Amino acid sequence: MSLSRRLFLPALAAASLFAASRSARAQTPPPPADAGRLTGLWGATRSFGPEIRGELSIVQTPQGKRATIGGTIALVHEDGNDLNFELGGHKGSFRGHLDPGNTRIRGHWIQPVGTVTEVAWATPVELSRVADSGLWRGTVTPLDETLTLYVDVRTDADGVVRAVFRNPDGYFGNAKFRLSTEGSHLKFGSVDNGATLLEGDYDEKRDRILLPIPEGLPVPPLRTTLELTRQSRDEAIGYFPRTPAEPHYAYRPPLPDGDGWRMGTLAGAGLDPARVSALVQKILDTDPRPQTAPLVQGLLIARHGRLVLEEYFYGFSKERPHDLRSAGKTFASILAGIAIDHGAKFRPETPVYSLFPEYASFANPDPRKAKMTIEHLMTMTSGFACDENGDENTPGNEDKMQSQKTQPDWYKFMLDLPMAAAPGDKFAYCTGGVNLVGGIIRNATHAWLPELFDRVLARPLEMHTYHMNLTPEGEGYMGGGLHIRPRDELKIGQVYLEGGTWNGKRIVSQKWVDVSTAPHPMNAHGT
Repeated sequence: MSLSRRLFLPALAAASLFAASRSARAQTPPPPADAGRLTGLWGATRSFGPEIRGELSIVQTPQGKRATIGGTIALVHEDGNDLNFELGGHKGSFRGHLDPGNTRIRGHWIQPVGTVTEVAWATPVELSRVADSGLWRGTVTPLDETLTLYVDVRTDADGVVRAVFRNPDGYFGNAKFRLSTEGSHLKFGSVDNGATLLEGDYDEKRDRILLPIPEGLPVPPLRTTLELTRQSRDEAIGYFPRTPAEPHYAYRPPLPDGDGWRMGTLAGAGLDPARVSALVQKILDTDPRPQTAPLVQGLLIARHGRLVLEEYFYGFSKERPHDLRSAGKTFASILAGIAIDHGAKFRPETPVYSLFPEYASFANPDPRKAKMTIEHLMTMTSGFACDENGDENTPGNEDKMQSQKTQPDWYKFMLDLPMAAAPGDKFAYCTGGVNLVGGIIRNATHAWLPELFDRVLARPLEMHTYHMNLTPEGEGYMGGGLHIRPRDELKIGQVYLEGGTWNGKRIVSQKWVDVSTAPHPMNAHGT
């Protein structure tokens, strides 16, 4: 499932996806009583790397610059002040720039395509020069590729044993099954017709559930077996709102961490501490077992430019980057506005196809394509045959774009699509169209999108570590999926409240803020 649109799936939807991996059995006998011996909460967390992390050093030698990280060495290619290198075995690479004073190297570490996420990630890295030496040092903190699965086994009043899957990472959602056993063999069946959807084994001697993750499931192709152990209330980090339990919440004002936020209190901001505390308590009291339970991972409130509440749940913390999914599309718009502010030669009304001169021709020629503008892409009224909410089978849907291997250039993939409507005539949710805005920004600024994001947005907003997902060709993906701290994401809202500024510093023009937040009549079409 695509990075920008992964959601916790309803039980029936998830079950139908699991069914696609195996032929459904016609009937499954009622669960035997001994399945009840598995009652309780089971969990497993697997880490899939990446291997390379930690201190990155670049040293000047008579033969040129040499990089060292994770016990490996690579020669640095220099082009003026631009520096780049790639480790052997495709274990990672670096793109950076040496500042004019030779005191600092800023760049991005690019970790290889992940086992779980199935994309590469760019993470900002800053290396500082050691005294007057020819040595620069920094720290690489890649995005951890982990997968967590909890299985909550319980017996209903009618004696049927149920197994509820919960995946806090959100890679394949939640699902509910009937659990039956044949000796030590486990069968997870459909709650509707009992058809076996997934199978595993119980190791009674070690008290473990062994759950293979076969190919074909709506999860990354891990080709692994998860070993689930029994989990107590105080061990299941990420399953309950807070571990250990916090039965009585007491308000704690946020603390500064040098990221530009000014601190405040609920009372000082004119908010009722009792009512806000009751809201937090309600989150803490949430029973995670119902599949309809809201999973609030973070709650932050800023008022009058001050951060007055900061609480995290389900294993999250202040420094853990949050997967923005489609909320990351916002950055395509704000980067477009910043690019225009800095002289980029396009406007919302500029025709899209005129901004991709690198392509000699396009598939599915249609005169309506000439009328498509950037504004159409941003308002999801492009007319492309792409409708992720209305018809998942349309050729331009994000899952289709990301899973196909024929065209790794996702800009060309979108531009080659057939048209389903005239631009501006119909609203249709289309992630690839927003990512296409990233290609426009790249062409207009001649900048690599992760570097541009860091220079004009992340650093001015004093962001901490973030991770930007990349396309198969190594460009920043603007369709969603950026991993960022909630404190840093909240700054975008504050920037727009302050007319495009952060702590008095101009980030984007007031004009772009006004245009971005104004109602667009064309979005009413087809909704």
